[in-house]
Amino acid sequence: MDRITGATGICMNNCNQMLMVLQGKPEEKKKWAVPSGITELNETFEVCCIREVFEETGYQVTINKKLHTKKIANVEIQYFLVELINGHIKIQDPDGLIYDVAWKEKEELHQLPLTFEEDRDFLLSCF
Repeated sequence: MDRITGATGICMNNCNQMLMVLQGKPEEKKKWAVPSGITELNETFEVCCIREVFEETGYQVTINKKLHTKKIANVEIQYFLVELINGHIKIQDPDGLIYDVAWKEKEELHQLPLTFEEDRDFLLSCF
């Protein structure tokens, strides 16, 4: 089985809100997640993170630091704290899986349906 790698960007604004996307396949119930995706050929985790945040949200970011690595079976996802440097909300996901982009408060995150439920406690700890 091939190894799958990807990256996630955790972006907070000055109002202590987290940047999140509503995503899912057309036939699925849509759920919330932080911007993320799979690395492309010869792409570093960092470059993947920056690209995915831009594609899914329209925001340009820079990486501040690595926060966490999630490994499940043959999947490795690296989570980075990113800082907004430019842009505005604009969905430009080439896969067509993003339906909304929003800044979410900690209280909202307790109840939101998440694509990756196992991330809830980690995401809450980022506030």
